[in-house]
Formats: sequence, C-alpha cells, structure tokens
Amino acid sequence: MSAPTTTDAFGAPAPVLSFSPVVLPVPGRPVDLQVRVSAPATGTDLPVILLSHGHGPSNNLSSLNGYAPLANFWAAHGFVVVQPTHLTSSTLTHLVADAPGGPDFWRSRAEDMTHVLDRLDMIENAVPQLAGRIDHAKIALAGHSLGGFTAALLLGAGLTDPDTGNVAHLVEPRIKTGVLLAAPGRGGDVFNGPMAAQWPIVGAVDFSTMTAPALVVAGDKDDSRHFTDMGPAWHSDPYTLAPGPKTLLTLFDAEHGLGGIAGYDAAETTDENPARVAALAQLTAAYLHSQLHPDSLIWQTTCEELTSGPDAVGHVETK
Repeated sequence: MSAPTTTDAFGAPAPVLSFSPVVLPVPGRPVDLQVRVSAPATGTDLPVILLSHGHGPSNNLSSLNGYAPLANFWAAHGFVVVQPTHLTSSTLTHLVADAPGGPDFWRSRAEDMTHVLDRLDMIENAVPQLAGRIDHAKIALAGHSLGGFTAALLLGAGLTDPDTGNVAHLVEPRIKTGVLLAAPGRGGDVFNGPMAAQWPIVGAVDFSTMTAPALVVAGDKDDSRHFTDMGPAWHSDPYTLAPGPKTLLTLFDAEHGLGGIAGYDAAETTDENPARVAALAQLTAAYLHSQLHPDSLIWQTTCEELTSGPDAVGHVETK
C-alpha cells in the first residue's frame, strides 16, 4: 500500500515549532514535570492536544521525545501538542524507582494532564512565538497503550484502586474529546495473561462512566497475550463497554504499534507501516478537529477517503 496523500480538507501543512523542555514545578512530585510543546508557526485560536505516551521498551520514546509521527502532523495542521514525560518513563527510572505510586503511577499520569491545563498560560508564555495563540476552551487528549489507559480515566472512566478497593474518578472536564490508541480493555475473567498480576491496575477500569466523546483505535492483529486471551477485540473494549458518543476505528493488519506511531523508524514496532501511520495521523486529526469544530465536515471527508474502497486502511463504526 502506498502512503496516502494528505487530503485537501487539511490544506497545506504549516512549519512546526517544537520547544522542549518546558519545566513545570509540581509540589510533591518526585521530579519536575517536563513537557514538549509543538505548534504550527502560523495561526491563532489553536486547539490543544494533550498526548500521553505509552510504556514501551525503548529508552526515550516513552517520554516527551516520542510520537513524532503523530505530534508533528497534528501540529502542522493546526493543533498545539503538549507531551509530558510521565513518571513511568524509562528516562526517569533511576530517579523515581522508590517513589510512592510506582511502578504504574496511574494517578500521577492522569494528574500530569491536569497540571498541564492548570499551567497552560505559563506554557503558552514560555514557548517563543506562541503567546496569545491558544484557544483554551478547545482541549483534546490522545494516548497510546498505557497512555490510552490514562486517557480513559481523564475522559470519565472509573477505576477500582487495587490497593484500597476504593473507586477513583479522575475525569478532567476541561478535556472535551479524546483518542484512545491501542488502549487496554476490560478486567475480570479475561484479564488472565502472565502480566496481569504484575499490572492489576490495567484491569481495574470501568468504562461505563466514560461519557466524553472519543475515538477508539484498535488494530485487528493486536493480540496482547501478556494480558488476556481475548484476542484483538480486547482493545475495542473502551468502545464496546463505554456509552456513546463513541467511534471505533479498526485498523487492518495493525498490531500494538499501529504501524509505528511511537517514533520514526522505531525498531520496536512489530508492524512497521509508514502508510498506516500517515493515514492514522490524518484520521485522528480529522476526528479531533470535527469534535472541537462541530460544523466541520473533515471527519466525514477523511473517512470516505481512507476507510472505504479496496485500499481502505480500516473500518469505522459509531454509536
């Protein structure tokens, strides 16, 4: 499959300004919160995408330095992308090994996004040429893998804390919509893989309260046997088990890396496919743009181009 061309609905990409680290002191956090900010060189009233990284084997992709194939495209097409380095990052292991909340830091990961929104003015003024260009009312969220887990919590999913048995709700009402990329699915009897006991928090999510609009992206070859024997359908659970409005994008032949979204030429990607990554960047940008600008037809146009016909990259369903 050849790489898809950018649909005319997006217009020409703008040059991208990328600035890092922006350092945000957070009282009680073991280390300061560092973020990368990427934005188009032109434009005003820019919406924001908060991007939550996963927990892969690479040393640096699970940090503010990852996910360039998505972050750069989103920024080039009108979004301000803010990428924190969560405490789960391999870049921080030596600093936070004994910190409370580890090793999953589930609460801290979600709180990182709230800290970013609380300090959005500070971030905007710290980045050269960005001041006065952000629309603070248009906030979206995206997360891959463990980042998708984090996104689910911020979009309204509940979580039963394995340590206390208490139900936690970390919903962030300033976030209007989100994208969950290869996110974990349900717990219960199907959460039976060899890694389930080591990461009980992954199976502790209740999607029934995740009411915010979201696009759930799942690869039809993403078989996470280390967590479940349910097969690739497990990654569709945030769509299947959550109330609408939700949209499910099932990518054909995609595994957990969804073609290589974590970084350019990432050797850890088991299904490297630049065309798939390019299509996914377009589809996610179109979805978030349409959610934040309800009169836009860009989602419909992009779906018609990329998910229909013999060269379709995937299948879309909604509820």
